[in-house]
Amino acid sequence: MSQILSVQGSPRGERSHSRRLVDAFLQDWARQASGRQIVPREVGRAAIPPISEAWIAAAFQPAEQRDAAMRADLAFSDQLVDELLGADRLVIATPMYNFGLPSAVKAWVDQIVRIGRTFDFDPGRPDNPYVPLTLGKRALIVTTRGDHGYGPGAIHAARNHADTHLRTVLEFIGIDDITVIAVEDDEYGGQSFADSYARAERALAELAGSF
Repeated sequence: MSQILSVQGSPRGERSHSRRLVDAFLQDWARQASGRQIVPREVGRAAIPPISEAWIAAAFQPAEQRDAAMRADLAFSDQLVDELLGADRLVIATPMYNFGLPSAVKAWVDQIVRIGRTFDFDPGRPDNPYVPLTLGKRALIVTTRGDHGYGPGAIHAARNHADTHLRTVLEFIGIDDITVIAVEDDEYGGQSFADSYARAERALAELAGSF
């Protein structure tokens, strides 16, 4: 049985292009074979709390030494991490805002990058002390950009800190099979946006059967 964790990162509802693209992709993916499950996680239109000083103290305390207050501080994070670890596929839909991720998506990232759960630290490995623990998963990032030229090798690629940030985070915790499908000219509209959106639709339709 295959299970997708679907993270919706746009604060917009029906006006969200990334949300609409991923919803169609998930429906197509689920129709391809029996036994496919989707676990939805709303981020963009939900209150994802930022991490706090108490959260940090609890996260770096060995699990067996945490008191009730520490466990409470990590309860929501544990729920998010359990969703991620329980799925074999991850789909993230997010716009790019001001060259980076929406704050709610960044908050979700901070909640799931957890020492001892999604990655570990081994000082005995001086070459690379970080040990990824989130292995054997595939990821799809569907992103929208108001302007154009933010893809690999394009004129504004160095300013893209949205899907590139997510790729860095996912690879850090152990997910290195990552596909990025982007729509550009979201704010410009017109034919350039329509063409970009159509290309994304075709790419997602082609991916649905094999993802």
